[in-house]
Parts: sequence; structure tokens; C-alpha cells
Amino acid sequence: MGEQQQVQFPQEVVDEYAALGVDLPALFSAGYLGSRMGLEILEASAERVVGTLPVEGNTQPYGLLHGGASAVLAETLGSIGSMLHGGSTKIAVGVDLNCTHHRGARSGLVTGVATPLHRGRSTATYEIVISDEEGRRVCSARLTCLLRDVNPGDGIPERAAL
Repeated sequence: MGEQQQVQFPQEVVDEYAALGVDLPALFSAGYLGSRMGLEILEASAERVVGTLPVEGNTQPYGLLHGGASAVLAETLGSIGSMLHGGSTKIAVGVDLNCTHHRGARSGLVTGVATPLHRGRSTATYEIVISDEEGRRVCSARLTCLLRDVNPGDGIPERAAL
């Protein structure tokens, strides 16, 4: 699956979370499912999130990239963008995910790029374009997340100063 890369965040965002005692790259990892699938986050900000996923190990019976694997990549990237938009006092909870699969991928890496369509106070919607190594679109997805206040038990320290 290759060498794990460090997620890139704007320094002011890293500093905001560090002041709360939160390791931002660890918090915004791909999680257990994403790690098992080989998902890597390469770049992350509220304006753009980029990640990759290997086709190998994530295929359906015909040897093509599984549509669910594309959905995992899309939801991960859109959720990271939504959480970065919401800031340290909010968490993003996916409420709608739509995926349209345009072509199959049999090998290599697919790359997803999430960009915002809407960033409000209570919801954020991201478009996620997943492409193969030749730059051909494999999947178009849209994710809407509810932005809700951090509650005890969410695994994120509450901001005492607010």
C-alpha cells in the first residue's frame, strides 16, 4: 500500500486544534475502514481535500473497483472538508451521499478531489470527483453533512473558552 503520507493542513488550523490538545492529522485520518482499504489523505483544507485509494483489494467480483469503495473515498474526503469548514466546535455527520459511477477501474490508484458546493452554518455539501491514473472520471459524488456542536463523548475536547 505504500508509505503513509502526512496529511497537509493550513498551519492556522493545526494551531487551533493543537491549542485544544487535538492531534489534527490523527483526528482526520481515514479511520479503521479507510486504513484497511489503503485510503490515504494527501491534502486537506475546507476548500479542497485530496485522497487516493488503491483499486487492488477494493474490487467487486468482476475485478472492477467496487462502488462501495468509491463511496468510502467520497464520504471520507467530503467529511474532512466539512469538519474543517465547521471548525473545532463542530463535528460533521453525513446525511446524504450520492454516487454516480461512470467507468470501471481495474488497477492502479484512484484519486478523489472534494470541493465545496455549499458551506453554511448547519450544513456543508461537497462535490467529490474520483479519477483514474489517466485522469478519466470514474465516479462523481456529492456529500451533505450536518454540522452539529461537539458533545461530550464525541472524542473531541470541548473548547472551554467559548
